[in-house]
Amino acid sequence: MRQWPSGVSVVTSQSSEPVGLTVSAFFAVSLIPPLVGVCLDRQTATLPVILATRRFAVNVLSTEQRALSELFASKPDERVRFRDTPLDPAPGAHSPLLAGAVLQLDCELEAAHEAGDHMLCVGRIQLALAHPGQPLLFHGSGYHRLAPLD
Repeated sequence: MRQWPSGVSVVTSQSSEPVGLTVSAFFAVSLIPPLVGVCLDRQTATLPVILATRRFAVNVLSTEQRALSELFASKPDERVRFRDTPLDPAPGAHSPLLAGAVLQLDCELEAAHEAGDHMLCVGRIQLALAHPGQPLLFHGSGYHRLAPLD
């Protein structure tokens, strides 16, 4: 699957404290109603919070946020990832929105489906915020940026 390029996103949620992790499996599901999907490893600390609160956000990272991608992809305790991470306060958002992301989607969990060692979470978009910048891409075990074809 390393030959499949993907955007880099951080999925977040919050109960008593924020949790989140880097994902590459994020995709559009439906326009009407507005639904997105994310695949999360069952071993993460984030998944039980999403299932309990029925809320999550998808933060599509910019090319300036490689370090943030690596921080949220690290295996140690997911709960320490927010210590120095700036958030965007957005009225009506239920999950943490990461400052600097090119797209922030605050979602309500619509459905969760078992998928091997992962869980496919489908979210109904409640709030969508787009910001200037270029998305961070991942391909062949490395980070990339968009470049137009001539």
